[in-house]
Amino acid sequence: MRHVFELAARGQGFVEPNPMVGAVLVDDELRLLGEGFHRQFGGPHAEIEAIADATMRRRKNRLKDATLFVSLEPCCHFGKTPPCSQAILAAGIRKVVIGRTDPNPQVAGGGIAELRAAGVEVEVGLLEDEAKRLTAPFAKRLIIGMPWVIAKWAMSWDGKIATSSGDSKWISNEASRAVVHRLRGRMDAIIVGAETARRDDPMLTARPAGPRVATRVVLDSMASLRTELQLVQTANDVPLLILTSPDAPTDNVARLRAAGAEVCALGVETNQTAAPATAKDPKKIRPVEPHAVLAELGRRGMTNVLIEGGAAVLGAFADLDLIDEVQVFIGSKLIGGQAAPGPLSGIGCGPLSQARLLEDVQVEALDGDLFLSGRVRGKAGSK
Repeated sequence: MRHVFELAARGQGFVEPNPMVGAVLVDDELRLLGEGFHRQFGGPHAEIEAIADATMRRRKNRLKDATLFVSLEPCCHFGKTPPCSQAILAAGIRKVVIGRTDPNPQVAGGGIAELRAAGVEVEVGLLEDEAKRLTAPFAKRLIIGMPWVIAKWAMSWDGKIATSSGDSKWISNEASRAVVHRLRGRMDAIIVGAETARRDDPMLTARPAGPRVATRVVLDSMASLRTELQLVQTANDVPLLILTSPDAPTDNVARLRAAGAEVCALGVETNQTAAPATAKDPKKIRPVEPHAVLAELGRRGMTNVLIEGGAAVLGAFADLDLIDEVQVFIGSKLIGGQAAPGPLSGIGCGPLSQARLLEDVQVEALDGDLFLSGRVRGKAGSK
């Protein structure tokens, strides 16, 4: 089953909004008959790939005595491909071992029931926690309609993301930045705040390109981004979504739309009789609410999103317990200074007992930098 998970992970970035799934066919002595994984959205599922592999190896006639190990319950409905449950029955496979049931309401135990009704022996729950971790982003989007949120930042050894003057290029080294670009290349969206967009003037693209092209998302209540910023200049080439308050000045919205950006207002509209908001009267502008951001991105079918900053945006999502995973790059530098910012602003926790715990923590050395990753314990879809 662990080999199944390794196979499934090869589809990362290619299969979303579908889940990553792997499958292996073995005989009674655990000799390999065929294997496969879901390679890309709209393509054959892992079970079909495994059966095709067994056929290519000229072992199809041995499938009637085979056991199929698969990370996720086989589907039993027509989508972009026919049901995998029917393909399993047609191949004559006698036993199926499943990591976890499918949280998709169109399946949700139906594939298991169909196989058992046809006389196939089915076992469910082998390495179930690991199977759930593999499919957690997919499950979260199905269960609560929001994408999986990865918070990423680079900081010095003393926990600073910039100097007191705002200088942050570069805290991490080239090896760390290469990992970031690979991460960007499998995201559906990359989120930053308007201040980060103005200060750093980033492109927020993956270089070299990955399997996905992330929509650059800027949280900009006033729709105030300057058109000369790289994000706006490239809006006709790489998607740029600016999420604003419904109070954002209409001339700002029109200017950014004319430059090629999509501008979407989130939240309840203001009273029709209220005075229009202006840049000179920012108190009338309501901030973009994090729950509304994720609901909108989930509505667009996004599975994985990356928050790159700044500290105010990261802190706002952390305060509302909306971060699922953290990826941190520690550069071998000391910055110091009381005014130098840390990665998470906002309110933070009170007693230390209220701090969120991380699990599945991993540490890797990157040419002198440290790369730390972990998942926030107890998030939706992962257990």
